[in-house]
Amino acid sequence: MATLAVQAVLQSGIVPTFTAATSGGDIFANDGKTYLHVKNGGTGAVTVTVDSFTPCSYGFDHDIVISIPAGAERIIGTFPPNRFNNDSSMVSVSYSGVTSVTVAAFRV
Repeated sequence: MATLAVQAVLQSGIVPTFTAATSGGDIFANDGKTYLHVKNGGTGAVTVTVDSFTPCSYGFDHDIVISIPAGAERIIGTFPPNRFNNDSSMVSVSYSGVTSVTVAAFRV
């Protein structure tokens, strides 16, 4: 499991840095204004799962599960800290496959 560096989005713009998704999953710091950008450069769909640590306001503890088609990308989030942060204020994400999958975490 790797820790993604959260990149601050500036009014002047940034050059985003994407890293390879880790087969054991990734974590990133979350303040409730953070989102995840996932690019699937592979030839098959990839499922991205963001772990929910606490039940939602309706009492269900359900993860966010997103299917990303081959050659597509998705921006996922934001993540309310009271629901998605672990004890270290980190969000945990896993992938069904990591071949040609890159990720980046951003804070707005």
